[in-house]
Amino acid sequence: MATMLAENIRRYRKDRSLTQEQLAEVLGVTTGAVYKWEAKLSVPDLDLIVEMADFFDTSVDVLLGYEMKNNQLKETVSRLREYRRKKDPEGLSEAEKALKKYPHSFEIVNESASMYYGLGLEGRNKDDIRRALELLEQALVLLPQNEDPEITEQTLYGKMANIYLALGEWEKAVELLKSHNPGGLYDHQIGQILASYDRTEEAVPFLSESLVKILGELTHTVTGYLNVYAARRDYDSIQALLRWSIDLFLGLRKENKPNFFDKVNSAFMAALAYAQWKTGQEDEARATLERARDLAAFFDAAPSYDESDVRFITRVEGASVHDDIGATAKDAAEAIVKGCEDDAFTALWENVTQ
Repeated sequence: MATMLAENIRRYRKDRSLTQEQLAEVLGVTTGAVYKWEAKLSVPDLDLIVEMADFFDTSVDVLLGYEMKNNQLKETVSRLREYRRKKDPEGLSEAEKALKKYPHSFEIVNESASMYYGLGLEGRNKDDIRRALELLEQALVLLPQNEDPEITEQTLYGKMANIYLALGEWEKAVELLKSHNPGGLYDHQIGQILASYDRTEEAVPFLSESLVKILGELTHTVTGYLNVYAARRDYDSIQALLRWSIDLFLGLRKENKPNFFDKVNSAFMAALAYAQWKTGQEDEARATLERARDLAAFFDAAPSYDESDVRFITRVEGASVHDDIGATAKDAAEAIVKGCEDDAFTALWENVTQ
């Protein structure tokens, strides 16, 4: 148990304006003994600690700097989490004490596993990492107690896979992830691991599935931000966000063939044009609407919803995207224009598309 004894001896001595020599004389010890106590080189005997507490008009607990801990379950979990956050190795001994007291608590077992894994990984201590694996296996059994919606059987298996990776057992990690991969949750990690260990062809389908998922999530995320910034009338942020998104999606063109993201970009360009319009950039808005018109025409001339037409994605022919943004790319862009409810801007679009 760590205490604040050395610091407190020094503080109480100075509070009373005593030198080390004077305190030594009071206690009947050498000046060197007091120096060692304050330098944490040695610890006074118990009878001397009691005598000092009496001399300083305090209690032994206060002199030691010991605070009685609240060992209720919730407080214990919070304390373990704080040890982990601070990366304090003393947390491991606290975890073992907690595990003895609450051996069947999911929260204690799971938090202890996280601490052993984090500290073991940083210290490259395989024994600690393996202890984390044991605890996660125990946590799986106790999972029905869990009340945190962000922790599921799949996330626990994901942690176990990371532990196998840390132990150099990558094949076990891959098999575990493959066995617990609902909705392609771990496609990105499976693909990355396989590619890292020269199983590149096996990795490609997983990487492709992952990229498809990421692009879909990105599209929804950008659209969500557009709604946020529109509500704030933050047209500068809309322009910055859309320029980045449009360039990114244009980079997904494969051999100058149209793909679904050309349709998305047609709508994004219309939104960008409106943000330019609202900030007085009328010439830029017209030019951007012309880009939206031309890109929509490019897509609508040979529309492709096949995901394998997207650059970097290799999938089985026939896989396709479905959307509700309009029957055509022109419809998607026009829906954005009309949704802005600005007669002058709508007239500009009509003029551009005549």
